[in-house]
Amino acid sequence: MTEPSDETLMSAYRQGQSDAFEILYRRHSGKVYGFLMNKLKDREMADDVFQATFLKLHHSRAAYGPTLPFLPWLFTICRNTMIDSLRKKKRTLEDFNQDAIDNAPSPKPDVSEAVLPDLASLSSHQREALELRYSHDLSFVEIAQRLNTSSVNVRQLISRAVKKLRSNQ
Repeated sequence: MTEPSDETLMSAYRQGQSDAFEILYRRHSGKVYGFLMNKLKDREMADDVFQATFLKLHHSRAAYGPTLPFLPWLFTICRNTMIDSLRKKKRTLEDFNQDAIDNAPSPKPDVSEAVLPDLASLSSHQREALELRYSHDLSFVEIAQRLNTSSVNVRQLISRAVKKLRSNQ
């Protein structure tokens, strides 16, 4: 007998079946924790973000759309929770000094456009793949799921896009 899909389990959890959450947790908690340890390299912070991720999943279960793939949705929650946690860690009230802010030099207004790559030379698929990889920090597998293609194809798209950008400079 086949086990229910993640999406089916999440839909059941939305409807109040807590045992569905337990199955999802058993299936994916190791992946989430491994991802956090790999990115954060700090067990205490990874533990906090891990716990917050599953708490946010619980609180936002009603927002889950049954047509959404579950695993990318879970990792979006995880990544956003991790980013929020890192931002909070960097903020300190003692660093706040209004005089320093008022007297801070303004950034250089003229950024050289020669430094920026010409993304217009890329196909829309290449631009989208690059954005998902480098702006959203998604894996090749996650990008492949979003673009409805194989991870091998995504690797080729990104590789060719980078080569094209390098040759244009």
